[in-house]
Amino acid sequence: MKAQDIREQAFAMPLTSPAYPPGPYRFVDREYLIVTYRTDPDRLRALVPEPLEIDEPLVKYEFIRMPDSTGFGDYTETGQVFPVTLDGRKGSYTHCMFLNDEGPIAGGREIWGFPKKLASPSLRKEVDTLVGTLDYGPLRVATATMGYKHRAADLEAVRASLEAPNFLLKIIPHVDGSPRICELVEYALTDINLKGAWTGPGALALAPHALAPVAELPVLEIVSTTHILADLTLGLGVVVHDYLT
Repeated sequence: MKAQDIREQAFAMPLTSPAYPPGPYRFVDREYLIVTYRTDPDRLRALVPEPLEIDEPLVKYEFIRMPDSTGFGDYTETGQVFPVTLDGRKGSYTHCMFLNDEGPIAGGREIWGFPKKLASPSLRKEVDTLVGTLDYGPLRVATATMGYKHRAADLEAVRASLEAPNFLLKIIPHVDGSPRICELVEYALTDINLKGAWTGPGALALAPHALAPVAELPVLEIVSTTHILADLTLGLGVVVHDYLT
């Protein structure tokens, strides 16, 4: 294979059989269960990278069911997201993610810097309850529950939250193990078709785990619980801060 061929074909690993197609990526009937809770402010601040800032010690624990997504197929993910600000703009910083599909793990890490690891999350309806769970190996790490569609949510507020900027810490090592890329990346969700959103009573239980340490941010108070159904596009990103320059 000639160098010119490599330059023209290379966009992802491995070269001759990439783990995912080129973006952007469209998601149909994407379903969220989001439990927002208050946590220990000192522990939270220790995990938020500069120049991002936090106003309140809040964490959004999210379960996301994606039955129809471009190139990635059918999968589920879960993780912790922090409300943050950058230069006065309100947005979210994704701290950790766990999912059950190799393609979006590879694509999410390589393109944007999503902090994705392989695990077994689920989001499902159990009679009158929306239930989200995370298993890491044989152990249950997280369980969220919500009364199913108890009250309609404020659609404009939900849309604004989906349209807000999102931030990631992208790290790719050099061959000698030192960081070759260490950047704060911003991305956005676009072409949003918000099909519905609901609130209701919610609960969240987190269990300690060495490799899925979501319980390091303890649940001190449940602030809100939201259920969302939408179609949307995951856009590509831009670098907003380079930690190596």
